[in-house]
Amino acid sequence: MTDSRQPTLEEVARLAGVGRGTASRVVNGSDHVAPRTREAVERAVRELGYVPNQAARALKTRRTDTVALVIAEDEERVFAEPFFAGLVRGISRAVDETSRRLVLSMVPGDAQLARLGQFLTPQHVDGVMVVSLHDGLSLPGNHDLPIAYVGRPQDPDACFVDVDNRGGARQAVTHLVERGRTRIAIVTGPQDMASGRDRLDGYRDAIEAAGLVFEADLVEPGDFSDASGAAGAAALLERRPDLDAIFAANDVMALGALRELSRRGVEVPGDVALVGFDGSAAAAASTPVLTTVHQPLADLGRSLVEVLARRIEDPDAEPGSVILPTRLIEGEST
Repeated sequence: MTDSRQPTLEEVARLAGVGRGTASRVVNGSDHVAPRTREAVERAVRELGYVPNQAARALKTRRTDTVALVIAEDEERVFAEPFFAGLVRGISRAVDETSRRLVLSMVPGDAQLARLGQFLTPQHVDGVMVVSLHDGLSLPGNHDLPIAYVGRPQDPDACFVDVDNRGGARQAVTHLVERGRTRIAIVTGPQDMASGRDRLDGYRDAIEAAGLVFEADLVEPGDFSDASGAAGAAALLERRPDLDAIFAANDVMALGALRELSRRGVEVPGDVALVGFDGSAAAAASTPVLTTVHQPLADLGRSLVEVLARRIEDPDAEPGSVILPTRLIEGEST
């Protein structure tokens, strides 16, 4: 009668002539094992057919077939903002096609990032994708792991994918200029992120290219949240009641600004034209339909997975980066 029972780690250790802990270290890919001991354990694994699944594959390839997605924001923001939903959907689909598994972690601050470092090791994941990492935060853990970022990180040698944030902002503001607007304000994204800085730079590029004067009192800081969009519009209107257009650095803030403009009886686009950045479904469903800069989130997610996969396959390859184009979607708000 054939014994269909799966062999145990204890049986592997006994056949190899080592302790269970040593056998476990070999199975889990630890480097702290003598070569002769490793060979004995691996031979025992082969002879017994121990765990012919993920652990056995990891033993052979030194890989887990698991990748981590780390989003440096809290759960409320991740689940509330369409940018994250679209990006995670694109990443998940691309990872599925590689037969790898995806582990998602949302870590809004240093304390959570530090705890995550215990998991970000080659024993748990083959690589890490990082989204929304603010300046001053650093990814803990094993820095030998392949890492790919969404957005340009502070490390100039890191590999990343991004959209053309600066060019997209130029598109948005140039569109407003072409519609005859001359007192164009901006609600910025967070300035501790490359995307926030790039969109402000693109705004300034377009203002200066149009022969207009860059005015600091037409710039209001935001943090990509709905509340900051509404508060930003209110502050701008109080300070510059003569403004005739607002570029909000994402759709969530643009919709917050639209709500505040409506509350104050300001007509869009009659009194103030409005442009967002994302190309979200919420922008298409707003009244009036929001003019917005579309960023291809599915392509962004797929490119991120591809960049990380190349790093996993060839850790010594030169870091690569991908910049995806944006396009203006004209709605009714301009």
